[in-house]
Amino acid sequence: MKLVLETKNINKHFHKPKDFHVLKDISFGVREGEFASIMGKSGSGKSTLLYVLSTMDTDYTGELYLGNQLITGKSHQELSRIRNKNIGFVFQFHYLLSEFSVLENVMLPAKKLGEKSTAAIERAAHQKLEMLHIDHLAQQRASRISGGEKQRVAIARALINDPTILMGDEPTGNLDSQNSENVFTIFKNLKEKQGLSLLVVTHDEDFAKRTDRIIEMEDGMIIKQ
Repeated sequence: MKLVLETKNINKHFHKPKDFHVLKDISFGVREGEFASIMGKSGSGKSTLLYVLSTMDTDYTGELYLGNQLITGKSHQELSRIRNKNIGFVFQFHYLLSEFSVLENVMLPAKKLGEKSTAAIERAAHQKLEMLHIDHLAQQRASRISGGEKQRVAIARALINDPTILMGDEPTGNLDSQNSENVFTIFKNLKEKQGLSLLVVTHDEDFAKRTDRIIEMEDGMIIKQ
């Protein structure tokens, strides 16, 4: 099975206030079409690992591969392009621009990538919103919709460039059980119907148990995968 993401011996230190070895020899991969979750106590290094995997944090040793391409050591400009094209990201907080419409928020990463015309991006954005059953909100200002709707808009935005992997950092952490369930269902459908790979950091055991695989972290190490 093809790996969409792979790490080899990733180590990371925080140097302030004193040296702290936060990620220790992290080696694992995510397969094409796999829905994996990362669990571990607070401080186990989960979010730090996710930022390294998402190419936003480059201060580490070891190797990170996306597809079969070595990403480690590339320039920030190149990483920004790779990230925007290949990785969708959903955070605990949706980070929508409140003065923009829902549609404009979803279109932003595609405009930044600049590979399609505005008309094509708008069509794609409507299609993603439709898939998540929120196309009727397209012209609403992002500040005017509910929390659960905002998280769906954030997912649509993460999908706009048709990434190879969707990463989530506590994507249900701020939602009630009904909306958490909605997000889980959306993720599961993305895996099953689109063959998308997903990697989600979560504290929610019920959520994690229903993913294909749980990667457990403790003290900066993967203790089970």
